[in-house]
Amino acid sequence: MEEASPPLRCFSESHSSELFSDDGVQTVTSREQRKVERSIQEVYSVYQQIHTSPHVCQFLARCQSPTGGFGGGPCQHAHLAPTYAAVNALCILGTEEAYEVISREKLLDFLYSVKQPDGSFVMHVGGEVDVRSAYCAASVASLTNIITPTLFDGTHNWILSCQNWEGGLGGVPGLEAHGGYTFCGTAALVILGKEHMLDLKTLLRWVTSRQMRFEGGFQGRCNKLVDGCYSFWQAGLLPLLHRAFFKEGDSTLSVSSWMFERKALQEYILLCCQNPGGGLLDKPGKSRDFYHTCYCLSGLSIAQHFGNKDLHNELILGRDENRLVPTHPVYNICPEKVAQAIEHFHRLPVPVQTGPTPSAMDQS
Repeated sequence: MEEASPPLRCFSESHSSELFSDDGVQTVTSREQRKVERSIQEVYSVYQQIHTSPHVCQFLARCQSPTGGFGGGPCQHAHLAPTYAAVNALCILGTEEAYEVISREKLLDFLYSVKQPDGSFVMHVGGEVDVRSAYCAASVASLTNIITPTLFDGTHNWILSCQNWEGGLGGVPGLEAHGGYTFCGTAALVILGKEHMLDLKTLLRWVTSRQMRFEGGFQGRCNKLVDGCYSFWQAGLLPLLHRAFFKEGDSTLSVSSWMFERKALQEYILLCCQNPGGGLLDKPGKSRDFYHTCYCLSGLSIAQHFGNKDLHNELILGRDENRLVPTHPVYNICPEKVAQAIEHFHRLPVPVQTGPTPSAMDQS
């Protein structure tokens, strides 16, 4: 049996006693020493918060707000974006321990606390409204089986009002169409079973026009530059639209490919968006980061895989080691993890909402 490693010196209670003391006589050197020690203390503190939890589940449990939902870190206010990320991460883990971290009753109360009377959602209490919040709410609610008859009252109509003359969706009604917002709005409508109410043909025209003819990647808006993250936000729309047109009985749909240049997108991601030291990026000359690494890889998976288990076609550019596992086009985690989470949580009853409804809060 492997022995546990001894605790780090910097985690001991006596470690702070080793901080420099100038005995009340400040000098240029002593001020610099204090400055260095403060910066090092911050690093140790962050490391301790993350790594003293022996398991990701325990860390995410510490990010969960006492009133429901998750913050970006321990003791932070609940926010729909990290709530979406935390629920997805726990579903990726897919263990009983991971599922049990989620307080479904309090999560439902949190969703009601950010629901607005017009059907939209704010990202956090007192925060901004945009279509991202509707998607985050719909995603976590559907995965964890907490959708009540009133939770999404009016939401689909509010999302539909975000579609503009271009065909895509803006962050709120009246704004310019944008790839990230268009994905969020469309995916939320798919979850709610209302995607057929969009103007699907103009949406298809808009999103396919965002793939750059020379670069092969996607731009987020008209007359903008290519960006690796839209490999998912834009290309991920095409499976959703394919499904919507299929449900409408469109006999012209391909049975082997999504409606974009899959090979061109793979060329852009693999040849232009990889950092030699690892990680992926927006475009050549930009820095790598976790955000672009996630969404470049997610878009690469969409470009490689068509269909599902019953009708599946692969297009892998280059060596077979470039092949990624498929990702779910609505939730952006592996399809089997989505199915596993839904099966688990649908064995549980839908919680009863206990907090005030949006209309009650509005009247008060």
